[in-house]
Amino acid sequence: MAALPEPPTPTLTAMFAAYEATRSDGFREHLGGSLIGKPCERALWYDFRWVSITRHPGRILRLFETGQLEEARLVRDLRSTGATVLDLDPETGRQWRVEAHDGHFGGSLDAVAIGLLEAPKTWHVVEFKTHSAKSFRDLAAKGVTLSKPQHQAQMQVYMHLTGITRALYVAVCKDTDDLHIERLPADPLEGERLLARAGRVIHADRPPTRLSEDASWWECRFCDHHPVCHDGAAAETTCRSCLHATPIKGGWHCARLDRALDPAAQRQACPKHLFIPDLVPGEVIDAGDDHVIYRMADGARWVNDAREAPSC
Repeated sequence: MAALPEPPTPTLTAMFAAYEATRSDGFREHLGGSLIGKPCERALWYDFRWVSITRHPGRILRLFETGQLEEARLVRDLRSTGATVLDLDPETGRQWRVEAHDGHFGGSLDAVAIGLLEAPKTWHVVEFKTHSAKSFRDLAAKGVTLSKPQHQAQMQVYMHLTGITRALYVAVCKDTDDLHIERLPADPLEGERLLARAGRVIHADRPPTRLSEDASWWECRFCDHHPVCHDGAAAETTCRSCLHATPIKGGWHCARLDRALDPAAQRQACPKHLFIPDLVPGEVIDAGDDHVIYRMADGARWVNDAREAPSC
């Protein structure tokens, strides 16, 4: 009989539990530029509509933190070459921000830089990423556009919205500390295409078409939204999953209550919440102002009922 693995020590368990105790729900107030290169527009719509909570375990949360901590080291490394690297906007003292679509789309730049040895007089958007050994080998062999199209899309959006014409991609292998550095030119047509894609997602009342109808397709299997998209799982109850909520300039509006919705209210939802019908795995057979009745896949009848809910 094979020996059983040693259980985690109490200290290790407690350390990872500390990460989990402070984790967020993962809901972003905007559609992120770092996500817009995802292959599936439906997944992007689910992200924007806060359909699924992703609860990463402590080890993964610590791994994410490792990537964030690496950024300061890479800024120092670039500065050691004589480059001027600004990881904060001097006017705000915070990360450089870009926005579009009335604030519903945007992102934060890792840095901007000038004085790079390859092009000393040209400002660059700078993007830092950490990779596993396998991912890093693929990146080095193919380049970022083919190996990591989502990262390439992120940089194109940032260049497009800042007007900067070059990007510097700095990748580190977490296993070996080897570095891969690559420069990309801005592609205005690609930037416009990605902005248009973001607009379609933000203003869509219904989820776009799936990337694949095959639930076992590899990109679907690894998607955070697989349970809702393919398995009929329940969507999260937030204002953004409610048919009354609409993104407007600078925020969200509830048509049922005729009021603006701040992020806290969006997370909490209210007793008048009615799911966007596409988020319910059933057929609508009746509806009114405060209820929608569905026939579910197993033939059962389910009422999404807000008729008896108190006014908010």
